[in-house]
Amino acid sequence: MFEQFQRLNDFELMQIGGTQVTLGSVIGSLLLTLAFMVAAWVAGSALKRLRTRTREGNAALYLTEKLLSYGLVVVGVIAGLSTLGLDLSSLTVFAGAIGIGLGLGLQGIVKEFVSGLVLISDRAVHIGDYIELPDGTRGIVQEIGPRATRIRNNDNVYLLVPNSMLIENTMINWTLRGDTRRIHVPFVVAYGVDKEKVRDAVLAAAREVPFTMPDTENRRTQVWMTGFADSALNFELVVWPALEAVKRPKAMNAAYTWAIDDALRKACIEIPYPQREVRVRGFFGHEGEDALRTLRLESTGEVEAPAETTTTNDAADDLMRPPPEPEPEELEKDPSKSKQRVE
Repeated sequence: MFEQFQRLNDFELMQIGGTQVTLGSVIGSLLLTLAFMVAAWVAGSALKRLRTRTREGNAALYLTEKLLSYGLVVVGVIAGLSTLGLDLSSLTVFAGAIGIGLGLGLQGIVKEFVSGLVLISDRAVHIGDYIELPDGTRGIVQEIGPRATRIRNNDNVYLLVPNSMLIENTMINWTLRGDTRRIHVPFVVAYGVDKEKVRDAVLAAAREVPFTMPDTENRRTQVWMTGFADSALNFELVVWPALEAVKRPKAMNAAYTWAIDDALRKACIEIPYPQREVRVRGFFGHEGEDALRTLRLESTGEVEAPAETTTTNDAADDLMRPPPEPEPEELEKDPSKSKQRVE
């Protein structure tokens, strides 16, 4: 029995450069390489689990996870080749051919891989950051892979962005230092309205929005008058929202816009429509006031009654209930949730 096993183990499959490759050496090489790959998977999973439980040192753990995983795989491949009995120094010719391949066909893959390592080590982008791409696409960084960075937008759509694009192009990181940002919400009111009344009404409404940060010496909620339009005065609400609201800009702007509209209606402050002045000199023989009465353009003198109750601000309610993070297993089961970015 032992002799049969030994004979099977010594069975010659091929010769490479004068080196005899046996069935036993091939099996040993595959098992050793597989062991290193399993070790890389276990180490990567453990570091990933540790990274999800801590916020400090997140980038360092992520870099360690990737380098350790890739390093163990490379070492496993080299160890597997050595187990075959191959003299690695004799593979110089193959290494040169691989180098030419990297310079030609694999240039793009190597470029993205190196760009991913630069992103991780440079700490310009962290997992969980909310970024904006040059084309206006925004989303939360979920993972920086060897080829692409996975981003999830607020509609729960996944985008795969090449790593080199994040390095070579201008990118806005809205949450780089874990701090909030000031936003501007424009609105208009009719000419002749008391500016102080507008400011007081809008400030009160903004401070009632649950994710508005309290005023400090350097950060205050303000109302600015920014210009004169054709039929309205231009204003802006300048406010500091909470960090989680910054990650959802459309819902955040919708919440403040809704609150401003409620406040202006409650204070009987007119929000004007676009207006054009038309001078009527005559109409079917009628002139002046007679022409206006014929056209039925007299003012009715009616004023809209103030709103008695505040309406439901759906955007503000939605921001107070952030969507749950999808599990990685769910994404793997339903690949349709991932959207490949076409360059």
